[in-house]
Amino acid sequence: MHKQLIEKLENKSAVIGIIGLGYVGQPLLIRYSDIGYKVMGFDIDQVKVDALNNGHSAIEHISDENIAAAIDNGFRATSDYSRVKDCDALILCVPTPLNKYREPDMSFVINTTDMLKPYVRGGQVVSLESTTYPGTTEEVLKPRLEETGLVVGKDIFLVYSPEREDPGNLNFETRTIPKVVGGHTEKCKEAGISLYQHAIDKIVPVSSTKAAELTKLLENIHRAVNIGLVNEMKIVADSMGIDIFEVVDAAATKPFGFTAYYPGPGLGGHCIPIDPFYLTWKAREYGLNTRFIELSGEVNRAMPEYVVNKLMDGLNQHQKSLNGSRILVLGIAYKKNVDDMRESPSVEIMELIRDKGAEVAYSDPHVPKFPKMREHSFDLSSTELTVENLNSFDAVILATDHEKFDYEAIYEHSRIIIDSRGKYRGKNGKVIKA
Repeated sequence: MHKQLIEKLENKSAVIGIIGLGYVGQPLLIRYSDIGYKVMGFDIDQVKVDALNNGHSAIEHISDENIAAAIDNGFRATSDYSRVKDCDALILCVPTPLNKYREPDMSFVINTTDMLKPYVRGGQVVSLESTTYPGTTEEVLKPRLEETGLVVGKDIFLVYSPEREDPGNLNFETRTIPKVVGGHTEKCKEAGISLYQHAIDKIVPVSSTKAAELTKLLENIHRAVNIGLVNEMKIVADSMGIDIFEVVDAAATKPFGFTAYYPGPGLGGHCIPIDPFYLTWKAREYGLNTRFIELSGEVNRAMPEYVVNKLMDGLNQHQKSLNGSRILVLGIAYKKNVDDMRESPSVEIMELIRDKGAEVAYSDPHVPKFPKMREHSFDLSSTELTVENLNSFDAVILATDHEKFDYEAIYEHSRIIIDSRGKYRGKNGKVIKA
């Protein structure tokens, strides 16, 4: 079975099944389709399935032309999981959020695996790409797959290969981002390498699925801790009357030993605000405390409130209270130039403002209408940045620094600007650094 699978992956006669057709799944289906594999996509959301089959992606940076080209190459999306049996490779790209206790919510992984179980067969490779804690592949996927009577490493091949998508980053694409691959056994690893090596320029094999899982966490913990550090430095610098952005830029001129991270209104995206706490949770099983991770999380989670406190300071300087004011939040995606709202700190800022009795609105060229979210609700559409509209708000908060914003016009026509991104460095008067 192993040899036949490798041959099919090598000669591109293998059928690739992508489970979960979101920000990770769609780039993968496009890539595999582009290089000549037949691709099937699976998702429980029938609306998404129908849209993709009609050549439409709801994700801004994925063009309808790319989806249409995949369809021309034979791609089809379905919510019928019985068709899993027609695939030779299954790549799982499902959410792994935290619950309200900041513990891993494995329900999407478990439910998806349980949906696959009746239809998996010998000679398949199953790869989990969802970010998770070390041990998930062995402890959650393996026993469920083996309940079918198949033996992992002999009949079916199990891999962990973390996604590394960075929406909006024009310097990298799926093909050019090196792929870490860990297998449950040596044969599993070989199957994983064969699965990815034609689609990705560089494969980075590691010794186990646990090592691959921890690799992904380390990448994101590194960012979370350093962002927490620079956010704390921002507060210190502000108290001393120093511009933290100037300081980071100056430090970044050192050609060794320093990596520039910039402060902001908090952490967003599916990975960095969430992933470190997978390790925090798992470490407790070994009697360990992850102090750096928890401290950086504490600092980063406090940033939205810090921004709102700066807003209240600014309003107070103009003899206004936040209660009853009209506030415009600029940018509600979690990072610039994308439409991705996952874990966006802008949303928490909006909720804090609303809870304090102010009227809140937003403007975001990438998010025309506030989307349905699991934990947040606003019945709002993006406000057009006209002179009249800007003049009508008591303050604006720059939360996400999209390139499509006309920053000069915003500066000219706003009463107060709370700048959490350092776009108005050197501007005084109406600008308050946050």
